[in-house]
Amino acid sequence: MVCKLTPSAPRLILFAGHAGTGKSTLAKKALPLIIEKTGEDFFFLDKDTAYGAFSAQVMKLTTQNPNDRDSPYYLANLRDWEYQGLIDIARENLILGVNVILVGPFSKEIQSGRMFDAVALGVPPQTTIQIAWIDLDEAEAKQRMEKRADPRDEWKLAHWDQYAKRRTEPPTHSLLHRFNNRVFDEAAFEMLIQDLI
Repeated sequence: MVCKLTPSAPRLILFAGHAGTGKSTLAKKALPLIIEKTGEDFFFLDKDTAYGAFSAQVMKLTTQNPNDRDSPYYLANLRDWEYQGLIDIARENLILGVNVILVGPFSKEIQSGRMFDAVALGVPPQTTIQIAWIDLDEAEAKQRMEKRADPRDEWKLAHWDQYAKRRTEPPTHSLLHRFNNRVFDEAAFEMLIQDLI
């Protein structure tokens, strides 16, 4: 979505969490509410949209599995470059004064503390950062992934014990706001939006 420039410090709002938690769905639900409440427009950037087809082709050429997004090979050779590319796209917009809603797991970047620090991210230092961490227990996340039958989940589901070890808890931080998405709660979602803006 192309948007107007914002007169104040640009905002970076991240919807993060493990696979199958509903990050993209909630981010899209939040977008019009955030625009309405702030009076500002946002550039919407989802990891799966930005890198889905590209990563599928790379993995097809290297491992013959276009749906692999979790094997040791993918994690060692492609994962970090995807995430850096997302941050670079966000940075370019933020430098132009354009707010960004960014959607992706970002668990590694959050664990390291990098996502809480504009300077560490390389985005304008006046950028305000807020993170929505979408919680969903492991059993429910697995069930939803099985139900949605996305080919990109095949490796996770086939190697669940290995994947589940990477479902780490995010650190406690004033910029991180948790939302339990097992049963959607409208009042809790409204509170999340308020926290993010």
